[in-house]
Amino acid sequence: MASVTSLSDSVQQRLASALSATLPEAAGADPLLRRSDRADFQANGILALAKKAKANPRELAAQVVAGVESGEVIKDIEVSGPGFLNITVSDRAITANLAARYADDTGRLGVPRAANPGTTVIDYAQPNVAKEMHVGHLRSAVIGDSVVQLLEFAGESVVRRHHIGDWGTQFGMLIQYLDEHPHELDHKDSQVTGEEAMSNLDRLYKAARKLFDSDEEFKTRARRRVVDLQAGDPKTLAMWQRFVDESKIYFFSVFEKLDMEIRDADIVGESGYNDMLAETCRLLEESGVAVRSEGALCVFFDDVKGPDGNPVPLIVQKSDGGYGYAATDLSAIRDRVFNLKANTLLYVVDARQALHFRMVFETARRAGWLNEDVKAQQLAFGTVLGKDGKPFKTRAGETIRLVDLLDEAIDRASAVVREKAQDLSEEEIAERGAQVGIGAVKYADLSTSAIRDYKFDLDQMVSLNGDTSVYLQYAYARIQSILRKAGEVRPVAHPELELAPAERALGLHADAFAETVGEAAAEYAPHKLAAYLYQLASLYTTFYDKCPVLKAETPELVENRLFLCDVTARTLHRGMALLGIRTPEKL
Repeated sequence: MASVTSLSDSVQQRLASALSATLPEAAGADPLLRRSDRADFQANGILALAKKAKANPRELAAQVVAGVESGEVIKDIEVSGPGFLNITVSDRAITANLAARYADDTGRLGVPRAANPGTTVIDYAQPNVAKEMHVGHLRSAVIGDSVVQLLEFAGESVVRRHHIGDWGTQFGMLIQYLDEHPHELDHKDSQVTGEEAMSNLDRLYKAARKLFDSDEEFKTRARRRVVDLQAGDPKTLAMWQRFVDESKIYFFSVFEKLDMEIRDADIVGESGYNDMLAETCRLLEESGVAVRSEGALCVFFDDVKGPDGNPVPLIVQKSDGGYGYAATDLSAIRDRVFNLKANTLLYVVDARQALHFRMVFETARRAGWLNEDVKAQQLAFGTVLGKDGKPFKTRAGETIRLVDLLDEAIDRASAVVREKAQDLSEEEIAERGAQVGIGAVKYADLSTSAIRDYKFDLDQMVSLNGDTSVYLQYAYARIQSILRKAGEVRPVAHPELELAPAERALGLHADAFAETVGEAAAEYAPHKLAAYLYQLASLYTTFYDKCPVLKAETPELVENRLFLCDVTARTLHRGMALLGIRTPEKL
């Protein structure tokens, strides 16, 4: 089905036509249309155009009003203040537009696909091999997954990349430690996998790190082991591969709990770019982008200086010949641009790494790998805070394990579901509890602008009141209950009916779904979609309170209100899915 033109676009087109007819030099000018408390929409663009044309803004506004085609879409238009236009659309247009969205059997609700889609590689959810995932991994995974859903829905070709930490000094350290303390891997001959196996690896990693930091001889042996790993020594590689495989099993279990699809083919860790590192350095040095400084291969920047005022370079290759993160990240850019043919590279990475990525992207631009046709952008995110406003840690000061956090969210949500449950079995309560708990964690993250820090408050997250996913899920479940109670009576749009104020407000907002999704996808801003959905659920609550549905005065009114209910439900369902959140039929 073709996309549906939104009411705001229809009004915009009519205003633009009247504007260019009244003032030919204003052809193509933006009327600056927005939603308004004074009418359905307000256009503010005439003031600037009048100033440019040295005309009286109110007079120009009146001329535009006279030239606007009204009728099917625009019911009333009036000049306000110094030259604003207040526009009211017809009830018929609201219902007819929603009916067109409702008729879209693709499930897209009339949302258009991007006119010129490209290929985006998105780098997100980057856990480390042999380390348990902690609360710091939550935001990259949740934000990245939602941006993937938004971009794919918009029609973009999306390549997922999970740049896991699976190479470097820490593996020489871990392998050497295990070689010298084989008895410590206590699940060696058992079938322990997933979380328990990962706890063992994490414990071993911490013991190896402690020895590495305190014993110079062990440090030397561990560094020799790194050389063995890089040289492809079979025994060392086999141990490394075992760590990677066990870690992946654990990663998959955590992402499954987060209700996210992570595919093995999308996991390309630091080791995946090993064969490119030497060539990346050669290309940078030969082109003069990087220079040797005290034996290391460095890239310098005029605006990046340390506290002493001296330049702080991006070190691509260390003086001992080893490669830093920059070499891997630059090799990944080459792979994504030249092999995957990406137009856009997105990195969902902690804001604290902003300087590193700014230097890496600038280096890639100087090398010609990024240009006007290929852009790279960091989607930086803030920190997860505890209720006290400080970085979220355990009482002992340790970083909180992600699985513990998710399990607690599911437990809290299950208690809320059990309290509200009317006719749910224990199995259904457990299933809903997981959907509500994980949804609550994701929504708390996504309803905040990514760059801002946010407080992790489970009591608030699983509340039925306020801006929470539970509030949205409950609105959806309530609508499903009404549709079930309606029995044989089906939702039917009746454009001929007048709409009550609460119906109009709900209908106008539901019609803005397409432009909201488009904006959220274009700006990589899931929080804009979350804010829209919360407003939709709030407007539905007002409609539910003020407009009886099944007990409405006439059969046509019952059908039309059921139609408004179902359009709202479908919009909530689709919108929540784009945030990676489930909408249970019953709560």
